[in-house]
Amino acid sequence: MSLPQAVRIVEVGPRDGLQNEAVLVPAPVKRHLIQLLIDSGLKTIEVGSFVSPRWVPQMADTADILASLPRDNGVRYPVLVPNAQGMAAALAAGATEIAVFVAASESFSRKNINCSIDESFVRLIQVAETAAKLHIPVRGYISCVVGCPYEGEIAPGAVASVAARLLEMGCYEISLGDTIGVGTPVKVQAMIDGVAAHVPVGQLALHCHDTWGQALANIFAGLERGVAVVDSAVAGLGGCPYAKGASGNVATEDVVYLLNGLGIDHGVDLGAVALAGRYIMGELGRSSQSKVARALLAADRV
Repeated sequence: MSLPQAVRIVEVGPRDGLQNEAVLVPAPVKRHLIQLLIDSGLKTIEVGSFVSPRWVPQMADTADILASLPRDNGVRYPVLVPNAQGMAAALAAGATEIAVFVAASESFSRKNINCSIDESFVRLIQVAETAAKLHIPVRGYISCVVGCPYEGEIAPGAVASVAARLLEMGCYEISLGDTIGVGTPVKVQAMIDGVAAHVPVGQLALHCHDTWGQALANIFAGLERGVAVVDSAVAGLGGCPYAKGASGNVATEDVVYLLNGLGIDHGVDLGAVALAGRYIMGELGRSSQSKVARALLAADRV
């Protein structure tokens, strides 16, 4: 299969990237980061989540962040919603697109959200029904699509089953997440093939973590299968608290550089997104996880 001519990058840094930071990031810093990401040309930026502040205090200011963002620039700002209570809060804050999540692993589901996969769908169906009535798009996430820290390798059939249920529930797009970053190109393609038997490839996205250094290779493998949506986080922010040793998301800068080299349209300015990464890592007091950003910095190009 030929590679897609264009790819949509879904920036998840402000939510998935920052949610597990131990020190609270001030709202003005988050707002400025999101503005820099907007300035780079990104058109889909996940800006927060309406989960309980007790469990994820970093996301407690999502309503304020969402309310402060420009709405006349063609940028979509999805927010993560775990249940009906979170949906009510998202609607009150003016959310116009939401995301929901479920695991392909029973053990991970119980560790992460304290319920089985079936029980998680009971919660999500309520959210999806509300969204459908209000014509709000719903994006679905599946975690542990290749491997689980508790169960080991995950069969493609298990992922396909969950994906089919999300599609039936009304998700317009399903993001396949290698949460602990153990995937390899062959395994990722086998997983995509299994899911694509139930969900059109045009409604699939890849969400890769780089724990074992395979994220870009896995994304290329996904492109070869026709996947044309890629999740990433500026500067490689993120990690999984339930997966020991799991590193952050694949860096947006690295994805942009890959797509540039392949001649694939994406609409994102590499220098501008690298500036956004330099800003947030400066605020966090750490170095960027993006090798491309580090190379640009060493060459004094950012």
